[in-house]
Amino acid sequence: MLRSVEKLDGLAIGATDGALGKVKDFYFDDEAWVIRYMVVDTSKWLGGRDVLISPYAMRTPEWEGSTIPVTVSMEQVKKSPSIDTALPVSRQYETTYYGYYEYPFYWGGRGLWGESNYPGAWRGGNANYPYQNYQGYLHSPTMTSGNADPHLRSCKTVKGYHIRAKDGEIGHVQGFLVDDASWSIRYLIVNTSNWWMGHQVLVSPEWIKDIDWAESVLTVDLDREAIKNAPAYDPLVPFPRESEIGIYGHYGRNGYWAEPAVRELA
Repeated sequence: MLRSVEKLDGLAIGATDGALGKVKDFYFDDEAWVIRYMVVDTSKWLGGRDVLISPYAMRTPEWEGSTIPVTVSMEQVKKSPSIDTALPVSRQYETTYYGYYEYPFYWGGRGLWGESNYPGAWRGGNANYPYQNYQGYLHSPTMTSGNADPHLRSCKTVKGYHIRAKDGEIGHVQGFLVDDASWSIRYLIVNTSNWWMGHQVLVSPEWIKDIDWAESVLTVDLDREAIKNAPAYDPLVPFPRESEIGIYGHYGRNGYWAEPAVRELA
């Protein structure tokens, strides 16, 4: 199911034995556009320390209780490796973090999450995960060297980045829609209010052809007219698969559910 990152922001985190804190941000991998960590504010418990929680530990949000359950205890989190969220996350830190929790590395395998495309598959069971062949938008970062530092970005930092089409700027990043099975970012929510009276549209990271991190600009392989005429996105209206099919059909692209097992880096 697709979830808005904005709706997850501020939710309480429920450990196996108590409340850890609240969602503060998400870090995503800018090679495959997959959420790698949830940043949790534990200021009411650990005195202002932020901690990272991997999707390996996350369960389906409990909307009625505004809580995301996780499979770690408060004591585990308290003793987990410290991180300064103002600095980039290094591969050395990730290696220590994954070793502490005894998680399989998400890099170095054939899938988005080690040997699988879904973090939940690591826990075993007979879950019927969709799109087993899906490998990410650009290429699987799991195939790169384990010594290379990860390409992790803050969702809150990227929110507000300018979106540039082939023939000019079209708006800015308003938010993100993520798949809560693979934790892939399926769509950027693009606000075009400076052009078309508050019109919001969805753009897949697959269609990004260039990123200028220094200038905070994402360039997409689409023209402004196509985006202007794209189906409008309303966060208050259900977004079924039929709507996704309509978006991909409008742009004349194949859906991510139909992509080959491994895509080459452009």
